[in-house]
Amino acid sequence: MALVSGQTRTPAELALIERAQAGSASEGQRAALTALRDAGLPSRRVEAWHYTDLRVLLDRALSAGATAADTGATLLTPLLAHSIVVDLGAPAPALRDGLAATPSDRAPDWSRVLNHMDRAHDTIRVVNAAMGATGSRIEVADGVALAHPVELRAMPGQAGAQSFASVTVGAGSSATFVERIVRSGGGTLSTSVGELALGNGADVLWIIDQEKAEGESHLGQLTVSLGADSKLRVFVLNAGGTLVRQEIHCETKGEGADIQIRGVNLLAEGQHIDVTTTLTHSVAHTTATEIFRNVVLGGHGVFQGMIKVARGAQKTDAKLACNTLLLSDDGDFSAKPELEIFADDVQCGHGATAGEIDANHLFYLMSRGIPEREARALLVRAFVDEVVQELEDETIVEALEARIDGWLATH
Repeated sequence: MALVSGQTRTPAELALIERAQAGSASEGQRAALTALRDAGLPSRRVEAWHYTDLRVLLDRALSAGATAADTGATLLTPLLAHSIVVDLGAPAPALRDGLAATPSDRAPDWSRVLNHMDRAHDTIRVVNAAMGATGSRIEVADGVALAHPVELRAMPGQAGAQSFASVTVGAGSSATFVERIVRSGGGTLSTSVGELALGNGADVLWIIDQEKAEGESHLGQLTVSLGADSKLRVFVLNAGGTLVRQEIHCETKGEGADIQIRGVNLLAEGQHIDVTTTLTHSVAHTTATEIFRNVVLGGHGVFQGMIKVARGAQKTDAKLACNTLLLSDDGDFSAKPELEIFADDVQCGHGATAGEIDANHLFYLMSRGIPEREARALLVRAFVDEVVQELEDETIVEALEARIDGWLATH
């Protein structure tokens, strides 16, 4: 659904258009800018953005961020030790055998609507292209097992960071990627778009670590196509930002493909975090599981998860779940799990739960001398650790648990 022609633009929309105009250099960027100018940002009237009214929320976030303390951009050590750090859009350093990273002028195809509930164009992609995202092409050759994780970062600028990464993992290869969404300053909007293609038999772990500061906004999107017998594992950690939307869209294109998505959303007062996913099964004999755990101390959280099974995609086995721990009356969470099935021989399911800390469990810990604050933290940690531990790699689990512990100590 498009916005009504001539609708008054919010200050946030005008600021985005003005900034994009100032740097519109390529033909593709100018075309995206025209689309953004004509349609504006989506409101809750657009089904895909019903729980995240981008026109209103971005306006509020940027206004609030302008007065927030500017943490500035800091040079971070890699999330995982011994990682190969790739600054997207910058000339790549000498990399290991089998891995290549080069700058690219290609912009994401914003005319392709990945979320069927969105408008005539993809919102995140059109903003990313209009803002002049810097691009990189990353390739892992066939039959390569990368010994070190690859950390992808957009170089933060004065007005946020915009990045586009096109990643290909060859047949029979394995790799771990960490998409690091770092701080770039109060009152900024960053965008990141990633395209990941897995060859037949490839095995990839993709970690999204979003650690924006108060007053910052981020729109992110990861799209994945899976070849035959390939395996994708995605882990999402949202532990910052005032306004965050992370989309994940996966499509199985070869039989035997397997998708495993796990995520943890940590929300405090003043935050709005939205995770929207689609798992499209286009061929027979594919599997998928998706579990998100949400801890809400305040703010508003959103989960929209869709399993789509195409006609002929028989023997699909796919399930998703969204579990929320509500720790305050000041926060709320909206969950919308969906199934869209056009095959008759499948096993698919979805569910969502919401509740408080179990009073009996809290009493048990406190009766053994643990202070209430620490007891609550232990129960929250146990709630989210269940999905973190599924990663099995001790180094990765420890790094993510340290990030979660830092958030719990602060809040």
